[in-house]
Amino acid sequence: MQEQLEILEKTYSIEWFEYEVGKLFKIGTGSLINTKDAKPGLTPRISVKTTNNGIIGYYDENVENARYFDNFISINFFGKAYYHPYRASVEMRVHTLKMYEHELTREEGIFLSAVLNKRFSSSYSYGNQLSSSKLKNEGFKIQLPTCLKNGKRLISFDFIKDFIITMECEYKDTLKVERENKLEAYLSATDLKNYQLTATEEKNLNSLNTIKWKEFRIEDILIWQKNISEINPLHLNKLSISNEKKYPFYGRSTNNRGIIEYLHLNDEVLNNKLGQPTILIHSNNQNIVYLDTPFYLKDGHGATSVLQANYLNKVTAQFLIAAIKKVISQKYTYNAKATKIELKKTIINLPIKSDDTPDYEYMSLVILAMQKIVIQKNIKHVDDKIKKIEQLLS
Repeated sequence: MQEQLEILEKTYSIEWFEYEVGKLFKIGTGSLINTKDAKPGLTPRISVKTTNNGIIGYYDENVENARYFDNFISINFFGKAYYHPYRASVEMRVHTLKMYEHELTREEGIFLSAVLNKRFSSSYSYGNQLSSSKLKNEGFKIQLPTCLKNGKRLISFDFIKDFIITMECEYKDTLKVERENKLEAYLSATDLKNYQLTATEEKNLNSLNTIKWKEFRIEDILIWQKNISEINPLHLNKLSISNEKKYPFYGRSTNNRGIIEYLHLNDEVLNNKLGQPTILIHSNNQNIVYLDTPFYLKDGHGATSVLQANYLNKVTAQFLIAAIKKVISQKYTYNAKATKIELKKTIINLPIKSDDTPDYEYMSLVILAMQKIVIQKNIKHVDDKIKKIEQLLS
């Protein structure tokens, strides 16, 4: 993008000059209305909100005491600026900026609001508010691109237009690359070839409410592993073999899937050396994670259950974790812990086969289908952003 900016600057012979805000813009301000008397309608009302372009709602055009503006930039008392290429009413403590003798285009409005944001948005707060009188009288300056025309130095609106269009095209191309990278990463992480649902997968998802379910104790479907090593963090230095970030060191944190860091320690404290599919449940905070690598475990006085089973894999584990979380998040708290004794007898619901045993194949198919749906939603989100940019460009 920097290279493209330099090319544009050379093309238009750009020099950047400072302009005083109070002299460049005609500055107004909003007004107070009784929203209870305002009827719903199609005209947006701009508030001090810092989301949704500041729009707080849509009202009827004829609201008593409301002040209306067309094609303008708003800047609230926090110093946050937005461009509005439409007619809107404006609340108190929201200021309006319209250029003298020049009607803003879409590209110019976007550019100028970005410049104003850079100048004001990090300088004001509830305790230090930006007022219209400050905007008018305190000599605030912003830098804008200029060029010489007929011997006069003027703001280069041509440069601004091309800059915004170039930036939007760059953003669109970036989104397309992001889309492909995300899709590749999702399919790789889930071992899927594509993200389109098959007829079987759709059928399995639709049958979730009709398939037979049965209650099971957790100890009937998962095996508690014995002789698990736990490490006091104070002993890490003497157990360290090298600085290599080899295996995960798990704690009870809910961040980063419970991984504190990656370490290379003495083999005597390494758990799950064969990398079997494993579920960890921490009794104190009911945190549950899946792993299929060797790992180290932070000392928790035996509060972490290490569970395995012959049928367990990455996909069936996700179904089981969801079923377990649904129960223990409601049943246990820090003061009523999910101890190993309590966990073993905890009842969860699972889909079953005709012989009343858990249907792990069905669970796998459902999870794979859900993964595809999540991928579809994420890809659609990126596609929608690309379409929006393309609409703006057209």
